[in-house]
Amino acid sequence: MNNVVRLAMVDPHDASRNSIKNLLLGIDTVWLEAECARYEFFTDIITQTQPDIALISLDSDPQQGLAAIAEIHAESPDCQILIVSSSQEGSLILQAMRNGAKEFLTAPLNLDDFMAALDRIQNIGGGRDGKNKATNVMTIIGASGGVGCTSLAVNLGCALAANEANSVAIMDLDLSLGDADVWLDIIPDYTIQDVAENINRLDYSMLKRSLTQHASGAFLLPRPVHMEEAAPMSAEELQRVIALLKATFTHLIIDATKSFSPLDMAAMEVSDQILFVTQLDLPCLRNVVRINQFLEERELNEKVRIIVNRVGLGSTQISLNKALDTIGREVYWQIPNEYAPVIESRNNGVPLITEFPKAKITRSIVQLASKIDESIMQNVGEDGDEKKKSGIFSFLK
Repeated sequence: MNNVVRLAMVDPHDASRNSIKNLLLGIDTVWLEAECARYEFFTDIITQTQPDIALISLDSDPQQGLAAIAEIHAESPDCQILIVSSSQEGSLILQAMRNGAKEFLTAPLNLDDFMAALDRIQNIGGGRDGKNKATNVMTIIGASGGVGCTSLAVNLGCALAANEANSVAIMDLDLSLGDADVWLDIIPDYTIQDVAENINRLDYSMLKRSLTQHASGAFLLPRPVHMEEAAPMSAEELQRVIALLKATFTHLIIDATKSFSPLDMAAMEVSDQILFVTQLDLPCLRNVVRINQFLEERELNEKVRIIVNRVGLGSTQISLNKALDTIGREVYWQIPNEYAPVIESRNNGVPLITEFPKAKITRSIVQLASKIDESIMQNVGEDGDEKKKSGIFSFLK
């Protein structure tokens, strides 16, 4: 499963509902959109939240549960219905399927059975648009301060958003000194602080309202306005937010700090790629080695993609060949040094793809966006390949 699925559930029995809820919250590819304790209200909840899957427990009142299945199937035909019941009576199973259910699972719900059913539902339904969408979560880290992580996060996000097939969100995880909003000249109405304060009742629509959309098409979730000593959310809560963003966007770019805090580590754990930005100087390269060892100990090293920024800065730089010998791994991408366009772009709050579309650095970042799109489209299949060939980056082939 490449995409997070949004699920709503109904079970009037508190104990079994909490048991199912706890199981679902432990699955990072499932977002619990809503829970309900009354069958008669569940159809309205499905209509309002439009989840991918409706999970209905029949044990409290099988007849009301069956009626809810039929109503949801009629009102929201795109929503896949999954049934849980301790009864294995043939007539009940047959009626549930006739009313529109896709899967019938035995209570108490077993994780392996649920995941298998989820795979079957996705293979049959393919999501709301009939296709399995690939998603890509990228956390950007740096070998040192000032190596260009935020510049890359913002400009890569805007380059990806230029492709109409993509929907892109940027999260500024530097809660103290983040400045992604400055790079995009955005004065946001909401920040990650607002998301944290509403984490217990956060849903798809609330999170979408908390993001600010830039003219490029990219969405931004900025750092809090006021500095605080403590992080506004836990690592587990951050991963829930990321899971919901994965259900909403094709690309999520997280601009992490240089402190490798619990939030930074939580973001890297659920990322598909860790874009590791460095420059060709001795302090940065030494840190690349140290950080690679740190990430390898935590089994995150395979996600790392080394990006060398400001290539061609001057004779004081270490050669790329010598740098490769030092870090002991290949470089994923090189970004040329063009100081003046980057500074002017930042000061004006206009991304490079708009302010300096013909600059070498802009072309390099657009090509990087193309490479990232290619890598995730390999998981989509023929439909995805056709979309890739006709995309905005096709002129670079």
